[in-house]
Amino acid sequence: MAVVLFDQHIRAALFPFTETRHTALIRVGVFTIKEKWERLLKVPVRISENANDLQAGEIAIPANVLPAQEDYLQIIGTYKTGSELSSEIRTIQRPWDIFIHNAWAIKSDAYIIMNEKRSAPVSSTNKCVNERAIFLEEGVVMEHCIINATEGAVYIGKNALVMEGTMIRGPVSIGENAVVKMGAKLYGGTTIGPHCNAGGEIKNSVLMEYSNKSHDGYLGDSVIGAWCNLGAGTSNSNMKNNAGDVSYLFDKEETPMVAGSKAGVLMGDYSRCAINTSFNTGTIVGVCCNIFGGMPPKYMPHFSWGTERYIFDKAIADIINWKKMKAGEVTDDEIDMLYELYSNKQ
Repeated sequence: MAVVLFDQHIRAALFPFTETRHTALIRVGVFTIKEKWERLLKVPVRISENANDLQAGEIAIPANVLPAQEDYLQIIGTYKTGSELSSEIRTIQRPWDIFIHNAWAIKSDAYIIMNEKRSAPVSSTNKCVNERAIFLEEGVVMEHCIINATEGAVYIGKNALVMEGTMIRGPVSIGENAVVKMGAKLYGGTTIGPHCNAGGEIKNSVLMEYSNKSHDGYLGDSVIGAWCNLGAGTSNSNMKNNAGDVSYLFDKEETPMVAGSKAGVLMGDYSRCAINTSFNTGTIVGVCCNIFGGMPPKYMPHFSWGTERYIFDKAIADIINWKKMKAGEVTDDEIDMLYELYSNKQ
């Protein structure tokens, strides 16, 4: 048996993150959705747009379904027989579902990890509460930190550096080669993806991979894509002063969509903001934006340079420079993808 994860039905609804990746490559919890299926099934998992793109012995499963140890066999059975998916199965239907389900997903993924192997030892200089729910991969450096896993597991990936004075309240995931700066405060439901830098105060948010929120400032109920950078002092609002529902506007011509009472910034890949940027509740930043000037509008289209349009060659040159800082390179496929996005989304 093999699994094909398809996303033709949902991709447009998960803007801006599916502008640059397949739905199955979105990180929710410790793993991407594709990685979750691979860890659970231990069989080949392939991604495709089309549910009909099947080979012999393959099962098509929607890429926005979030599997867990207790229900993945039920999900497979559902799509084998063509029956209706249980309402108890979690899915991501809109981008804010990423942070809504993230705390649950961290717990679910950590359970899988902890049943596969044992944690590396936690240094005695750290103050731990419920240490049995704290898991360190090999190579983690963490001294003089406070980790409370009473409300959910804390997972720290291979070769991550968690600097002194960091306070972590689970469920929290810190990815491979990530760096958490001194005195950082990480609240439940937070994922710091692989190769990310994190500092300041972060709550119920996802940094996917290779992104930086290195300095003081607040990030809450938000999702930051890959290769993003938040300047020092950047903060977002995640709740309105009247405690009412927060809405996102996906296009200036569309009707706003309600996301709940707490919702922050959704930032697409390759975007950056200046120091002391203040994001309003329910802000969407497209792919490859350079944001400056205080409080930006609640909708920033792809390739925004402030309120102007990024010159494409300049945008690529800037991405190349940012990738060099983490020993990365821009591929021809990336340039082609970004040029298509630049050309089609005026």
